[in-house]
Amino acid sequence: MARLLAKMTRNCHVGNLMSFRRGVVRQSKFRHVFAQAWKAEHCIDDVRVSRVTWDGPLCAVNPKFTAVIIESGGGGAFLVLPLNKSGRIDQATPTVCGHAAPVLDVQWCPHDDNIIASASEDCTVKVWEVPDGGLTGPMTEPVVTLEGHSKRVGILAWHPTAFNILLTAGCDNLVCVWDVGTGELVYQIADAHPDLIYSVSWNREGNAICTVCKDKALRVIDPRRGTVLKVKEKVHDGTRPMRAVFLSDGKILTTGFSRMSERQLALWDTNDMSEPMAVQEMDTSNGVLLPYYDPDTNMVYLCGKGDCTIRYFEVTDESPYVHFLSLYSSKEPQRGAGFLSKRGVDVNKCEIARFYKLHERKVEPISMTVPRKSDLFQGDLYPDTAGVEPSLLAEDWIAGQDAAPLLVSLSGGYAGAPSKHRDKLRNKPKLLSQGSGADSSPVPRQAASPMETATAREMESEGVGVVQQRVTQAEGASDREKKEEEVLSEVLAEVKALRSVVLAQGQRIELLERQLVRIEDGDV
Repeated sequence: MARLLAKMTRNCHVGNLMSFRRGVVRQSKFRHVFAQAWKAEHCIDDVRVSRVTWDGPLCAVNPKFTAVIIESGGGGAFLVLPLNKSGRIDQATPTVCGHAAPVLDVQWCPHDDNIIASASEDCTVKVWEVPDGGLTGPMTEPVVTLEGHSKRVGILAWHPTAFNILLTAGCDNLVCVWDVGTGELVYQIADAHPDLIYSVSWNREGNAICTVCKDKALRVIDPRRGTVLKVKEKVHDGTRPMRAVFLSDGKILTTGFSRMSERQLALWDTNDMSEPMAVQEMDTSNGVLLPYYDPDTNMVYLCGKGDCTIRYFEVTDESPYVHFLSLYSSKEPQRGAGFLSKRGVDVNKCEIARFYKLHERKVEPISMTVPRKSDLFQGDLYPDTAGVEPSLLAEDWIAGQDAAPLLVSLSGGYAGAPSKHRDKLRNKPKLLSQGSGADSSPVPRQAASPMETATAREMESEGVGVVQQRVTQAEGASDREKKEEEVLSEVLAEVKALRSVVLAQGQRIELLERQLVRIEDGDV
C-alpha cells in the first residue's frame, strides 16, 4: 500500500512538472501580431488579375507604387498605381504594355522606387521608369530591353546592395546576371540546373544565391564565378514546385511538399545541409506556398496560391527554430500577393508588414500590426532597415566587391531622398532620348515689368534687324552648348560601358586561366 501511494505521489509530481513546462510560453514580441484587412473603400476594385498558370506572386509593391499583372489581349501588360490609390479602376486606365506575350513576373528596384523590371513569355526582360505620380498614358517604350533567354522568363531578382544588377531565370534553365545600366549580360550560369528553375534568392550581402529546381535539389551558387558551392538533394520529396529564400544569418528556408503531398516548411544550415534544422508539415492543400521574409523581424509569411489564409512564423536560434505565430484567414482565396517593403509601413500604427492580396477582380491591403498602448515610436519593432541608397555600384560588384546594405532609421516614418545614382540607369546614348521629356516642356511666359517694356522700346528704336541678329547669335551659342553637352555625355556613357565590359572580360579570363592551370596540373 505504501509503495502504491509513493508511486501515485511521484506520478503526480511528474504530471505537475510537465503541466508547468507546458504552461511556460515562449517570450516574443511578435506572439500577438494582429492581421486585419482594410475596409472596402480602401481596396482597389475592377482589376482584371492575370490568369497565367505561372506560380508567381503577380504583384509587386514599394513605398510609391503598386504593380499588378493583368489580363491583356494580344500581348502582356501590368498595371501601375500610386500606393494610395483606391476605389474602382477604369478600363481606360493606362498600363505598361510593351511585351508581346503575357507578363509572368514584375519586381521593383530596391534602390529606385520609380524603376521596375518585368519578365515575359516573349523571352525578354524589360526595365521601365515610372514617372512620379503614376502613368499618364500607355507605356510601350522601356528604358532598356534585356535579351538573352531562349524560352519564357519567369523569375526576377534585383541585387540587394549593388545598383543596377538584375538576375533573371527562365525555362531554358539559365540564370543570367545583367548590368541594367549598360544592358550587358555580365554573367551566365548555364550548366548548374538540369531542369526547370522554381526559385532564386540572393543572400543579404549579394555574393551568393540559392536556387531550387525541378530535380528537387537546393543549390547555393556563387554567381560571379558560376560555381555551385553547396548542393542538397531531395530537399522535399514531393513533385510539386518548391521555393527557397535566404535568411539574414545565412540559413535557408524552403517550402515544398512531402511524399504524401503534405505542404512542408524546412530550415537549412548552409554549413551542414545533411539534415534540416527544422521541418513543419501544415496541410494537404495543393497550392504552392510563396514565402515572404522580413529580415528586420526575422519573420516569414507563407501565402499559398488558392488559399484563404496567410501563415506567419518567427525564426530564432532556439529549438525548434521555426515558431508558428498565427494565421490570417478570410473567405476568398488569393490569386497572388504583393509584400510592401519595410520603408512603406505605417510606424505610427505599429504596422510591421503589409500585404496586397489579389482576388479575381480586387486588390485588398492587409496590415500586420503589433498592438501597443503607447503612441511613441517603438524602436524594438523597427530596427534600422535597408534604405534606398545602394552600397555598391554595378562595376564595383562585378570587380569582386561585397558590402552589407546601408541601413536607415524608421523613427518618425521614412522619407527618403531620390537616389544619387538615379541617372546612371540611362547612361547609354540611345537611352538619353527615352526620358520622360519633362525638361523639354515649354516654360510659361510671365508678364513683362515696366523696365523690360522700356528696354523693348529702346531695342525697337535700334532697329528690328539688329535685334534679330542678336537673338540668332544667342540661340546659336545655346544650341552649340547643348550639342557639346550631349556629345560629352554620350562619350562618357560609352567609356563607362566599355569599362564595365573590360572588367567583366577580365574576370572571365582570370577564371579560364585558373581552370587551365587545374587541367594542366591534373586536378580535373
